[in-house]
Amino acid sequence: MGTGTLQIDLDAMAANWAALDAMTACESAAVVKADGYGLGVTQVARRLARAGARRFFVASAEEGATLRKALGPGPDIFVFSGHMAGDASIIRAAGLIPMLNSPEQLVRHRENLSDATFGVQLDTGMNRLGMEPADWSACRGIAETGALTLVISHLACADDPDHAQNKAQLAQFHAMTQGVSAPRSLSATGGMLLGRDYHFDLCRPGIGLYGGAPFRDASPVLRLSLSVIQTRDVAVGETVGYSAAWIAQTPTRIATLSAGYADGLIRAMGARARVFSGATPCPVIGRVSMDLLTVDVSHLDAVPEALDILGPHQGVDELADAAGTIGYEILTALGHRYARDYRGVGS
Repeated sequence: MGTGTLQIDLDAMAANWAALDAMTACESAAVVKADGYGLGVTQVARRLARAGARRFFVASAEEGATLRKALGPGPDIFVFSGHMAGDASIIRAAGLIPMLNSPEQLVRHRENLSDATFGVQLDTGMNRLGMEPADWSACRGIAETGALTLVISHLACADDPDHAQNKAQLAQFHAMTQGVSAPRSLSATGGMLLGRDYHFDLCRPGIGLYGGAPFRDASPVLRLSLSVIQTRDVAVGETVGYSAAWIAQTPTRIATLSAGYADGLIRAMGARARVFSGATPCPVIGRVSMDLLTVDVSHLDAVPEALDILGPHQGVDELADAAGTIGYEILTALGHRYARDYRGVGS
């Protein structure tokens, strides 16, 4: 096979959702934005629905419409970007719930979908999305006379349990939502791990479902196996790859693999990354190019047909460390040239 194979264990993903849900005394939703974090929203959301998730979050109304086609009627689908200009027909047709982020969005929603359900997102200190205290104070009475179904905010530093902003945002959320009758939600994966003081009525796990930090006890969801196209022996002094960036210091056997930065294996990882033959690591050498990368396999007794760059011995966060980025970027960048092998109940 000339392309890599991306195995996606839907049962492991569902188990991660169940494990996170078990930490709470409230309901757990599922965040499936960005095409299910790059893994395929149809397969991901249907498996999570079978696991028990009844509320889902996406980034935009267009994503929500796609998700509605996958799930059918019934589950709630919330839209983080709220009610943008031109969204009314999509929201109505797909039965979406926009999380209104500003007074302008609240006016737009009332003018276009006056009886339709909505939520509100509050800014408790992240300064990214949501109504600030003055906006919320001005709009709260109007919002609460409508079909307000959920009030949320988002933690900026939940992946750092000791960061002072966590408690500051928690206090601000309490202050801004005191007396609100609608259900409240503050925590995604990181917030869930901070404890039940942060859970409120609904939690919104995202990255933890897919095996990423900060949920260190997550079951691995991905295995990415890259086909070996060619092997060659390189003599001392010979170079490998663009810009002659790697020079052989000893006789070396090189394997060329069928993936590169066009497939989400970003160039910055360079020689800090590894692939695996079983449990045996093989260092990447030279530059990552668009379609190919090269690895040192001199220490292997035999070169297999494929080597793993993601799997039980290296997850998205470890690979991200090599590239100086975060697991989210690696996960959502995984390319569409891979043959996708979904494994799990009903896949």
